[in-house]
Amino acid sequence: MSSSLEPEPPDAQAGAGPHRRTVLSTRRLESYTDGVFAIAATLLVLNVSVDGIGVARSDTDFVHQIGDLAPSVLNMVVSFLLLSLLWVIHVRQFEFIPRVDSTIVWLNNFRLLWVVLVPFTTSLNDEFGRFLLGRTLLPLNFLLILLFSTWQWFHASSPRRRLVQGASDAAIHNARVNSVSALGEAFGVVLLATLVGSPAFLLFVLDPLISLLLRRAGVLRPTPDGAVA
Repeated sequence: MSSSLEPEPPDAQAGAGPHRRTVLSTRRLESYTDGVFAIAATLLVLNVSVDGIGVARSDTDFVHQIGDLAPSVLNMVVSFLLLSLLWVIHVRQFEFIPRVDSTIVWLNNFRLLWVVLVPFTTSLNDEFGRFLLGRTLLPLNFLLILLFSTWQWFHASSPRRRLVQGASDAAIHNARVNSVSALGEAFGVVLLATLVGSPAFLLFVLDPLISLLLRRAGVLRPTPDGAVA
């Protein structure tokens, strides 16, 4: 759906430049994104239910029954921390993106589609983690979030579009490498989860080391014309 109220950038309004596109402020996009992340993170606590706690006749019984909730609490904590990390990545990226085009808006919308599914896939992981599909849907969910997040950053940081401002070429390059690193780790988590379940998320602990190795290896090396090799 298009709107005649969508503003155009100064160069498009003046007819300058071959790439005419609609460019919008990030104000509403950031507010919407923050709200979706906040709601998804809050809904995670619904996966921890006291319905399974029976009649406790002593403190020992109560402690044992609370202990039975540990897997649910662990799944909730893991999903919350990963969602928080993804939100931090979003905040850092948009510190350097003052305006967005319609492609970024829709890439962000598709990313949020998978964000709102995290409470559901966390619940499936908790209840059906003994099944192959049950323990892989949550890692796959995070893989799809990272896929659209990486796609969004590569689109925004393209030298042709010039949507990223105030960041050095080195910082943009490092952010690209970090995005690819996280995406590769998420794929690895999906594969490991088929074997070990939720502990596969520990692979993300290696992210700083893997990103450093990729940068030193010259992955996505910038070229003189601003593209990447």
